[in-house]
Amino acid sequence: MGRQRQSSPDRLTDPDPADDRRFVTALARGLALLRCFGPSDRWLAHQELARRSGLPQATVSRLTFTLTSLGYLRHRAATGEYALSPAVLSLGFSVLSNFQVGRIARPFMETLAEHTQAAISLGVRHGTSVVYVAHCRSTARLILGLDVGTRLPFAETAMGRAIWCATPPGMRALVAGRLQAENAALWPAREAGLRRAEADSAERGYVTSESEWESEIAAVGVGIDLGDGREPLALTVGGPASRLQGALLHENFGPALVRTGHEIVAAIQAAAWED
Repeated sequence: MGRQRQSSPDRLTDPDPADDRRFVTALARGLALLRCFGPSDRWLAHQELARRSGLPQATVSRLTFTLTSLGYLRHRAATGEYALSPAVLSLGFSVLSNFQVGRIARPFMETLAEHTQAAISLGVRHGTSVVYVAHCRSTARLILGLDVGTRLPFAETAMGRAIWCATPPGMRALVAGRLQAENAALWPAREAGLRRAEADSAERGYVTSESEWESEIAAVGVGIDLGDGREPLALTVGGPASRLQGALLHENFGPALVRTGHEIVAAIQAAAWED
């Protein structure tokens, strides 16, 4: 008998892809193993891969052997450590370099960066995180040292909250389930933040994260729905929390961000029409 899911009137449920017989568990585990490597990681030991992935060590052994054989991992036999190979990196950079949305959005992002004297970022959801696909800074000195490829938490950031608000209810339920499974203790606070974001988005057209991800950082975000069935992106303005607050944030940067979001969507749709 299949699993029964509880539902509530205010939340739609969506099937877990892992329950579908077309879902290839071995492939999902292999990709999960590759995602264990963070931006600052060079070599990771077998035990560390098992810890980060939550997979049994025997499974990790089979996966690392396969991925090494296919050229996606490098193995240092003397220490038993693994590193991502250029084959994996080339896949990621190929996607980013061909990401036309970022190319089209960049001039609008640069204009907004100069207007706000802050950092402007465009990102997408990846699992229970968000990843920068385009980023530009103003000429002002900022404490933000983030760049393309940076991975941030979903629920605590303006980028994640903006994506959440632009996401259809069924997919929201799926993401919520993954966030809850990832850390049940943190889920009530995360859910409250996402619900606040929904209210802010409905009232103002944008969401915020003020000292919730990092105490010294604030950001405002807006969802970018291209209307072609793809998952939404998010555009954010980020900078020091001591500056991004009050009237400057809500009467200037927020409305400017919303306008820029509309301009980017119009430019992308016009480019698609020309193609």
